[in-house]
Amino acid sequence: MNSLGFSFAGQHLHALASGALWWPGQRLLCVSDMHLGKSERLIRRGGLALPPYDSRDTLDRLSRDLDRTGAELVVCLGDSFDDLDASKALEAPEKLQITTLQAGRRWIWIEGNHDPGPIELGGTHLFEWAYEGLTFRHIAQDDAKHEVSGHFHPKAQLRAKGRSISRPAFLLNQDRLILPAYGTYTGGLRSSDQALSDLMGSEAMAILTGANPRLIPMPH
Repeated sequence: MNSLGFSFAGQHLHALASGALWWPGQRLLCVSDMHLGKSERLIRRGGLALPPYDSRDTLDRLSRDLDRTGAELVVCLGDSFDDLDASKALEAPEKLQITTLQAGRRWIWIEGNHDPGPIELGGTHLFEWAYEGLTFRHIAQDDAKHEVSGHFHPKAQLRAKGRSISRPAFLLNQDRLILPAYGTYTGGLRSSDQALSDLMGSEAMAILTGANPRLIPMPH
């Protein structure tokens, strides 16, 4: 399992190559911004018609991460669905896959700005959740302390061997950890964007996802 271990708020965590966060001491796997049903939502609203396989691909990757880690607790940090109608429009095989993934596990859906209400797919639905010294929520708060969030879909850029590489990235400072988007059809916001630079500060680090996760100073 390709991952990079790091310490946050006195806990030992792992940034997985996929963009998931693994907390082995609590058998907890955390993902953010899956945006399941995005292709359906785009078509429904008259937008670009993308191949309708994004939800299946995202859930397949999540299934592999659950198998590799043996996670017993799953936290989805909001925007798990592209909107509430997208959660209802999932195909029967995808709904069955979610039910199968939940079996034998504690599953927490954190509310996001795209999916602000409860859904009928099992699990526990919360606005935010405090657990073992960490607070899990969708959007970072200015006065955060030991906070794990998502929302921004951060990515970071690295120059290597004369070329620029941009990848989804975890962003990390003393007080907060922001996860990359996990969904197949999700874009990203560069860490150098003012919204992220101001939020994370000059001492922040970035962990680039991919085959070999890499820790670098967060590009500003």
